[in-house]
Amino acid sequence: MTSTWLRLITHRFVLIPLCIGLTAAAWNGYVSLHDGGLVRGVVLGPGGAPVAGAKVSMMEKNFTTNSDRGSTRTRADGSFEFTNNRSHNILLRAEMDGVGRSDQITLRLYFRSQNVTLDAPLTIKPGAPKNG
Repeated sequence: MTSTWLRLITHRFVLIPLCIGLTAAAWNGYVSLHDGGLVRGVVLGPGGAPVAGAKVSMMEKNFTTNSDRGSTRTRADGSFEFTNNRSHNILLRAEMDGVGRSDQITLRLYFRSQNVTLDAPLTIKPGAPKNG
């Protein structure tokens, strides 16, 4: 009797759907714990020091345009945080009057509103900030 149940449970037509269901449940659990819309990072200046008061802009990347989703200023330690990201494809750029601006970076997230901390800082390069 036990061997019949064991064979039934370990049969590929039972085991594979069970594994798929467990994987889907684990992924949904992960998403529900990491979907607060937080985007965090640090802005550094040309010399590598944190830049306080730099403007960090966030845009949502669409098929044909980039929609402005807000901006924030960096703290004394150069850190910044957005708490309202509802997209899965965003662009970030930092700039400071009289210093310059960083390259624009694209973040492609795995799911909408994913919490993310930038791996690398936004580094402001010397030169006048340009619009666009």
